[in-house]
Amino acid sequence: MRVGNYASNLLLAGAVVAVFAFLHEHRLYDIAPASPWAWMVLVVLDDLAYYVFHRASHECRFWWAAHVNHHSSQEYNLSTAIRQTWTGVLVGTWAPWFPLALLGFPPEMIFTVSGINLLYQYWIHTETIRRMPAWFEFLFNTPSNHRVHHATNPRYLDRNYAGVFMVWDQLFGSFARERDNDPPRYGIVNNIDTFNPLCIAFHEWTAIARDVGRARGLREALAYVFGPPGWRPDGNGPTARNIRQLAARQQA
Repeated sequence: MRVGNYASNLLLAGAVVAVFAFLHEHRLYDIAPASPWAWMVLVVLDDLAYYVFHRASHECRFWWAAHVNHHSSQEYNLSTAIRQTWTGVLVGTWAPWFPLALLGFPPEMIFTVSGINLLYQYWIHTETIRRMPAWFEFLFNTPSNHRVHHATNPRYLDRNYAGVFMVWDQLFGSFARERDNDPPRYGIVNNIDTFNPLCIAFHEWTAIARDVGRARGLREALAYVFGPPGWRPDGNGPTARNIRQLAARQQA
């Protein structure tokens, strides 16, 4: 999966760089790479952009189809971190970073900080580390916080989108703490049970095409593509919200 990710990124790298360069040419401000303050501000704004990208990738099926392969492993270890998308760049998942170029951050700064953000996230894909100190768990993404994100337990679905800083989840109501009495169950709601990389990379796109083909009208077709994963016309599909509500009713 990582080889396919590298290949797709290289094929489309020129287009991505060109878009960022165009936006930077029309920037609002001149931000100097020599400024330490600029780098510190960019670290924060980059992480916010990552949160926006990550949340959209779970709440919009079009982007979920590009992101789902990262979640499709039923194991949780460092290899999960490099189980990456083949179609993310193609569908525009760089878009949340575009405003940074318009603000005036040079593309090379954006790519550098974004790369550091992703490198940070590698070590959190593990069950070996149970908990970091409480202050660290509060401020930063950790293995415990990220295990929640990869879990399919109803209380954990679509939670903890953080890249590095947990503040975004706490601010925007998407934070959940890992509970010892509810250990994470990894994978996706409907596991695909295959090691075929083509199936892993494209199974959700195939499912979208199948749903659109049976849609009763344009509005329904668009909802299948851009609605939340699991959306169905009757409102009873296995969306994260419906799954949480069902679990709450069963516990009541």
